[in-house]
Parts: sequence; C-alpha cells; structure tokens
Amino acid sequence: MSVLAVIPARYGSTRFPGKPLAKIAGQMMIERVWRIAAAAEGVDRVVVATDDARIMEAVGAAGGEAVMTDKACRNGTERALDAVHRLKSDAEIIINVQGDAPLIPPWVIGGVAETLRADPTLQMATPAIALPGETEARMRADKANGSASGTTVVFNKSMDAMYFSKNVIPFRRKPDEGAPTYQHIGLYGYRRDTLEQLVALEPTPFELTESLEQLRALENGIPIRIVLTDYRGRSAWSVDSPDDAVRVEDIIRREGELV
Repeated sequence: MSVLAVIPARYGSTRFPGKPLAKIAGQMMIERVWRIAAAAEGVDRVVVATDDARIMEAVGAAGGEAVMTDKACRNGTERALDAVHRLKSDAEIIINVQGDAPLIPPWVIGGVAETLRADPTLQMATPAIALPGETEARMRADKANGSASGTTVVFNKSMDAMYFSKNVIPFRRKPDEGAPTYQHIGLYGYRRDTLEQLVALEPTPFELTESLEQLRALENGIPIRIVLTDYRGRSAWSVDSPDDAVRVEDIIRREGELV
C-alpha cells in the first residue's frame, strides 16, 4: 500500500512573499519540510507541489522532487490532488503536509501513514495532541483577546472526529473538570478516492463559517480518524511571517534539528 507525501508550496503570500524559499537556520524552509517528510516511517515518496518555477528549481537543486501544478488551485488540498494527477501516481494513500511547518516531527507524519496502512477501511486521518492544563488555559485566554491561532478537535470513542473549531472546544463549565482539550495538527492523510471526492464537493456551511476545510468531510459524512501523537517535548510553530521564521530559528537552536 504505497504512500505519497505531497507538500503544497505557493510562492505568493500576502504576509510573506516567497515564504517557501526563506532560509531558516541556513536551510530553505521547503527543504526542511521535504527532509522531514522523507524521514517519516512508512512514506514511500515525497513531492513538493508548487506553482512557481523558482520553488521547483530550488527543491531540485537541494536534492528533492517537485512538480509544477496549476496556479488556479485554490488551496493545498486541490494542489495535492493536481500533483497526484500530473505525476500519474498510483499511490493509494496521500499525505498532505503543510509546507510552512518546518518543526513538525517525522513521527507525526509516519503515525498518520501507519494508521491508514493498518486499516484499509479508513478514509481520512489527521493527528492531534492533548494540551496540558496550563497550555489550554493560556490558549483560551489568548483566544478570548484575539491573539491566538490554532484549531481544536473533539472526537468520539472510536477516535473519529465530531467537530473541529478555531475556538477552544469543549466549553468548560468548570475550569478544572471535564474532558481534555486536543489541538489539531494541520496534516491530512487520505485514501486517493476520498481526496478526489473531497475536491469535487462544494464548500459547506460549517467549513465556510470556521474557515476549516476538514469540516467539508464531516458535513458530507466522511469520517476522519484522529491519530493521537506527542511532540515529545518539542515545540510546534508554523511560519506565517518573517517574525515567525526568527522564532523557529530560535527553537531549532534550543531543541536541535529534527533530521
């Protein structure tokens, strides 16, 4: 059961133009993500899906593989599927890895791949981590004053997602009681036919309300298996601005390289 990891990488960014080529501790961000995905257990092939010749050339020069995709792709999901078609790949499992997440550990990607390999009935899978009490409290406070990003998820006893939100869920009637809070990690594994189905579907009400693509799957009855993982003491940070790139460099200096 072959696994293809696709890393969508767009050159244009309002807040950070050319972000994939930005150097972080001496290495291009997209190269870092490519090397992390390539080190993930259970991943057979890693490809950067881009809309810009500069990214394609840079990835190739760094020893990676890239494919040019349609500039009209509206999001990373569409770009990942476009890459699969252009590669004429026969991969049965597609892992969509965010190109601006240079701190995601390879074992998180590998855990999603292994979950889908182990159970052929699963259509989608995505990881989440349990938030310690202090981290959750800080997130709730930051969300309340509009200074925090991040998505949380609740799931049932079968480990299938019930809802994702940019707010912190579940709501707590009592601050120190109740179910844990889980933060969603924006990485997705799909069966190929499920990815085809999702891209063909129209955006849904909750998806548009929360601005979360994965809600399209839930609203159309496509289950998403939650894969619980652990960052093992490492920090998680995505890069949306030049300031974020500096923060990531500091984290790498403190915690070391992932691969």
